[in-house]
Amino acid sequence: MALVDLSALTKVSTGEDRILPQPAAPIFKIALVQISVPAQTNGGSDKLTNGNRYDSIPLANGIIASGCSCQLVNYLPEEHDKFFEVLANFDGALVRCNPGHINAAGGDQKKFDDAIMEFGAKKPVWPRPDVMLKMGAKDALCWIKDMDFGLPDTLGYYEPEEMAAGFRKTIAFQPRVVKQNRGSVGEGIWIVKLKEGNYCSSYGERECDDSEMLILMEATDNHIEEHTVAEFVEFCCNGRTEKSGEWKSIGTGSYYKGGRAAGGQMVDQRYLPRISEGEARFLMVGTELYRVEHYHFPNGVGGDTITTLYEPDEPKYQANRKQLETQIPDMMAALGLDMGALPLIWAADFIPIDDHKAPFIIGEFNCSCLGIAGFLESRGKDYGVVKDADWEFGMKMCNLIGVKALEACQAWKY
Repeated sequence: MALVDLSALTKVSTGEDRILPQPAAPIFKIALVQISVPAQTNGGSDKLTNGNRYDSIPLANGIIASGCSCQLVNYLPEEHDKFFEVLANFDGALVRCNPGHINAAGGDQKKFDDAIMEFGAKKPVWPRPDVMLKMGAKDALCWIKDMDFGLPDTLGYYEPEEMAAGFRKTIAFQPRVVKQNRGSVGEGIWIVKLKEGNYCSSYGERECDDSEMLILMEATDNHIEEHTVAEFVEFCCNGRTEKSGEWKSIGTGSYYKGGRAAGGQMVDQRYLPRISEGEARFLMVGTELYRVEHYHFPNGVGGDTITTLYEPDEPKYQANRKQLETQIPDMMAALGLDMGALPLIWAADFIPIDDHKAPFIIGEFNCSCLGIAGFLESRGKDYGVVKDADWEFGMKMCNLIGVKALEACQAWKY
């Protein structure tokens, strides 16, 4: 049989509109893994009315066009064991489950991750859970700090005591961006400056004392607060207490809660004033730059965004492109990952910098279920609303993803 038998699993979607015919003799058999949240309309805000994720069919079509088969497989927590018995018959898996959806569907994310890691030890998975953890965590910036597109004065704080000691030195030297590892849309990401502006001339020359006043701006809504060094450290470590004073933030602080295993950590990085020019997202397909998406924030990070798209051969990004593409193996090694773990779809966000060995430094990685542009209008609807030009625009990327999936399978030592 050319395709994997899915009859043992419950079919959740009600159709596969616009999917291409599967090859009669596929080179490899790929599963595209989805999850539906029963309590949400259509199974989630990322779904079509037929229950499939909005970009699943285009991605499957890109893989099919490469000569591989690609079947859409829904993970149901109550069918966990059967699901992984069926998955074992595939040669690889592209996981397209939005963060939080497995738990929202009544499942256990760790149970799923452990099982997909076991599968991933034998066959390619894009992306593996350990890759999402290492690339998605803010402290990825610490591991690449000595690379051309890193900053050597990036510090990771894994215990409150480390922040109490390290932050007093870094903020005495220059303005900082101090980020919690968790949260979203800018919560717990603070731009920190000394109110007096009395920075020392070299790192480690002095430490701030507890009474020195800070000006803080949180990226979630760009509100401004003033607190002493002691109050800021207390808020980050222990949240709202008598020692931390009164806070306007919608967050609760206590960023180390649960310890390192639960993501309780912070990263302290140099503030780059040229963030006012925006940041450039390098959207990667495997080892190849696919597109640059430049985001400008006229009202500050966390506010409105003006997006400009550039082709990969845009002249002003060529030096940075070459640097990134040639250093991917070194980057993966710095993160403790092998090249076989490189996601099919991932992004690196670059911020411009002066007087550095590279024109840009990486501010963040992202490989967690990045969406495919071109099909966004179909969310909550069907493909009838997608214009032909948009479909063609999105399929160009999906076809490249299919080629990279084939190449990754061919390179895998089964």
